[in-house]
Amino acid sequence: MASETGAGPSTALLTDHYELTMLGSALADGTGNRRCVFEVFARRLPGGRRYGVVAGTARVLEAIADFRFTEAELAQLESTAVVDDATLSWLADYTFSGDIEGYPEGELYFPGSPILTVRGTFAEAVILETLVLSILNHDSAIASAAARMSGAANGRPIIEMGGRRTHEYAAVAAARAAYLAGFATTSNLEAGRRYGITTRGTVAHAFMLLHDNEEQAFRAQIAKMGTDTTLLVDTYDITAGIETAVRVAGPELGAIRIDSGDVGPLARRAREQLDRLGAKDTRIVVSGDLDEHAIAALRAEPVDAYGVGTSVVTGSGAPTAGMVYKLVEVEGRPVEKRSTHKESRGGRKSAVRRHRETGTALEEVIYQADTVPELGEHDRVLQIPLVRGGQVTGELPTLEDSRQLLRRGLVSLPWEGLKLSHGEPAIPTMFVSGEKA
Repeated sequence: MASETGAGPSTALLTDHYELTMLGSALADGTGNRRCVFEVFARRLPGGRRYGVVAGTARVLEAIADFRFTEAELAQLESTAVVDDATLSWLADYTFSGDIEGYPEGELYFPGSPILTVRGTFAEAVILETLVLSILNHDSAIASAAARMSGAANGRPIIEMGGRRTHEYAAVAAARAAYLAGFATTSNLEAGRRYGITTRGTVAHAFMLLHDNEEQAFRAQIAKMGTDTTLLVDTYDITAGIETAVRVAGPELGAIRIDSGDVGPLARRAREQLDRLGAKDTRIVVSGDLDEHAIAALRAEPVDAYGVGTSVVTGSGAPTAGMVYKLVEVEGRPVEKRSTHKESRGGRKSAVRRHRETGTALEEVIYQADTVPELGEHDRVLQIPLVRGGQVTGELPTLEDSRQLLRRGLVSLPWEGLKLSHGEPAIPTMFVSGEKA
C-alpha cells in the first residue's frame, strides 16, 4: 500500500497479518515477553548456484529503526479488527529494543549460514519477520545474480539498466544490490541520488525514430552530449548506422551500442568496421536480454561493456534467495522445527570460515554461539554486531566496503565455485559443537 505522499509503502504495515495474529495471542497468554532468538538462513541455494551474496542488511537496519505504527496505521488495524485493543495499545508504543548480529553485506553465504540473528522478546521480534525477509530475500537474490554476471564479464564494466522491468521501488534496491555485487554504474537516477552510485545512460530507439533519419538523431545527440556519448546504431541497419555515426562524430566517438540481434558476431564486425573507419578507440556496448551465460559467451568478443536489465532485477531466474526467519531459542532453551524438508537447528549460532594459508576457503563451520570453536590462524568469524539495545552499532561497513568484501570473498573461493554450471556449493558447511564459553 503506497503512502499518500507517494514515498513508498508504510514500513509498519509491511508486517504480515499472521504475525499480528501470533503477536496478539502471545501477548494474551504472557508468552510474548519470553526472550527469544530468531535466525535468518537459507536451507539451500537456488538451483545451479554455488554461492549466495548477502545484501540488504543496511536497508534492514534502517527499516527496523523506522518501524513505528502511526495513528493512521493503527486506525486501519482497528477498523478492520486485525488486532484487539490490548495489542493495538502495545503496537502504539512499539520500538525494537533487542540485539542483532549478522553477516556483513557483501559476505558470501551457503546453506545453513546464520545470516542474521535477531534477539529480543518474542513479541518485538516476531513482527519483524516479513520486513526482514522481504528485504534480504530480494536484495540477496539480485546481488547473487549480479556477482555471477560480474564474474562472467571478467573485468569489463556492466551497466544496471533494469528499472523498466521491475517495481518502481524495487528498482532502486536492485540497482544498489547490483552495484554492491560489482556492477559499475546504473541508469536509475534515484539509486544514484540515494546511494551515490554513478549513473549512465544513452538514448532509446524512440529517440532515433523521432527524427526524420538516423543522421539527424546522431547530430542532435552529439550537439547536446558531445562526441564522448554512446550512439545507438541498430535501429535500422547496423553497418550503415556505424558509418553514419563515425561520419557525424568523427573518430573520437566515445561508444556505440548494439541492442539486438546476435550481438557476438555483430560486435566482431562492428569492431572491424570501426577500426577501418579510424575509430579505433570507440567502445562497443552491448545490451538486450543478457544474463551471466550470455555474458560469458561473449568473453572472446570485442565487447567493452554490457548493459543488463531484466535478468539482474529478477535474479536471473532466482528472484528470491529462499531465506527463512525461524525461532531457534526460547529463554535460553534451543527449539527447532522437524517438519520434513523444512528442518531447523535449534540454538543461537555463529559461524567461522576456514581458509588455507594461500587464502582459499575450505569450509564454513557453524557452531552454537555460547561455545568457542578452535580458531586457526586463517579462520575468520563471519557475524558482526549490528544492533545493541535497539541502537545500530558504531561503524558499519559502507557500500564500498561491501563491494571490496565481496571481491575478496570471490577470490577466496576454489575455482570450481565460480563455475556457472550446476554443482555443489563452493565450500561445504558443517555444524559442530564446541566447549562452553
